[in-house]
Amino acid sequence: MADGYYVHPGALSWWYLGCWLLFATAAWSLRRVPARHRAGLVLAGGVLVAATGLAAPPTTSTDMFRYAWDGRVQAAGISPYDHVPADPALARLRDGWLFPDGAACAGPDRASLGEPGRCTRLNRPRVHTIYPPVAEAYFLGVHALSPEGARHKPFQVGGAVLAVATTGVLLLVLRRRGADPGRAAYWAWCPAVPIEAVNNAHVDGLAVLFAVAGLGAVAVRRRAAGGVLIGAGIAAKMLPAVVLPGALAGVLAGRRPDWRRAAAVLLPAAACVALAYLPYVLLSHASVFGYLGGYAKEEGYDDASARSRYGLLRLLLPDAWALPAALLLIALVVLYVLRRGDPERPWSGALLVLGWAFCLLTPGYSWYALLLVALVALDGRWEWLAVAAAGAVCYVTAWAVPHSFDVVRTSAYAVAAAVAAAGWAVRRRALSQARVTV
Repeated sequence: MADGYYVHPGALSWWYLGCWLLFATAAWSLRRVPARHRAGLVLAGGVLVAATGLAAPPTTSTDMFRYAWDGRVQAAGISPYDHVPADPALARLRDGWLFPDGAACAGPDRASLGEPGRCTRLNRPRVHTIYPPVAEAYFLGVHALSPEGARHKPFQVGGAVLAVATTGVLLLVLRRRGADPGRAAYWAWCPAVPIEAVNNAHVDGLAVLFAVAGLGAVAVRRRAAGGVLIGAGIAAKMLPAVVLPGALAGVLAGRRPDWRRAAAVLLPAAACVALAYLPYVLLSHASVFGYLGGYAKEEGYDDASARSRYGLLRLLLPDAWALPAALLLIALVVLYVLRRGDPERPWSGALLVLGWAFCLLTPGYSWYALLLVALVALDGRWEWLAVAAAGAVCYVTAWAVPHSFDVVRTSAYAVAAAVAAAGWAVRRRALSQARVTV
C-alpha cells in the first residue's frame, strides 16, 4: 500500500472498500453482544484497530512531516509562523529525513526546494504553516518527547493515544446518558481512524478529542468547561467551530433567546482561542494565520469552477451562485438547530450542521471527516458515515479515473447525501408510527 495512493489508487480503493465492509459487519455484529460487555469490547477493539495504523510509515498524506518540522523549529526557539521551510535561514535545522537529496528525491511524495539535487518531504515548502496554536503546541510536545532519530513513529503513537482517548470519552458520555455504549464503535472501529488519525497522524485527532469532550460537558450543563474545550479544539484545527451551533442548540427557542446560555459557551470558547494565540502573536513577526487564506483559495472555496467544490449545488446552479447558495443553506441549518435543536443532545445539532456542510462544500480530504465520525458515535445516526466514506472516495478513488475526476467526487457526495436523507425519512416514519401506536 505504500505507493498505492500515487501509483495505483484504484487498487488501493479496493483495500479501502474491504476495510469499510469489515467495519460495517463488525459494527452490525456488535448488536448481538450483551450490553454489559459492549463497552469493554469496543475499547479493546479500538486499541487493536488503532494499532494497525502503526504498521507502516504514512501512506497517503505528507502532512505529518510538516508537524515534525514545526516542532523542530519551535524547539530551536523560532516561531513556526515566521519562516517557510524552504527559507535558507532555517537550513541548519534540516536533516536527511525531512530534506533528502540525490536519489532519495525520486519519490512521488517529494517537493523540490529549487536547489539542484535537494528536495523535502514537506508539502508546500514555500508557504507558511497553516496550523493553529494548540496544534503547534502539540507538535512541540511530541518533538520534546521523541527519542533521537524516531522520525514518524512518535506522531503515529500520539495519534493512536488520541484515538483511544476519544473512544474512552465517547464511552463515558454514552454511559452517563444511559445510551448504548456500542455506538462508540462507530468511531473506535471506523477505518478512517487508523488510516487518518494514526497512520497519517493527522492533528484532527486532537481537535476531535477536545470537541467531543466539550460537547459532553455542555450536555451536562458544564457550559463554561465545554466552551473552553471546544475553543481548544478550534485552536487545534479550526473545523470544530462547526460544532458551536450544536452546543447552542435551542437558544432561540421560545419567545426570548437564551443569550445567557449562549454567552456561557461562546465567551469561554473565544477566550481559550485568544489565549492560545497570544504567545505566538507576541513571539512571531509574521501573521499567525499563516497560509490559511491561501489554502482556502487553493482549494477553490472562493471559485467554484477552480476545483470540485460545491459539486452538488453546481449540478443545479451556475458556478457563481454556488458559494452564496452554500452559505445560505448552511445558515438555514444552523438556524434550525438554534431554534429546534435539543440542548440535552448538542452533538445531534452539530452532526446535522457538519454533515450538510460537507455535502454542500464537497471537501476533497478524507481526514476532515474524523470529527463527523465521532459525532455519529455520540448521536447514533450511522447513515452519516456515508459522508466519511465519500471523503475517502474523493481523496483516493477519484485519482484512479482522472478523466472523470469531478464526476466521481460529486457522485460520491450525492450518494452520501441521499443515504443521509433516506436515513432521516426512515427514522421520521418510525417515530410517527411509534406515536400512533402509543
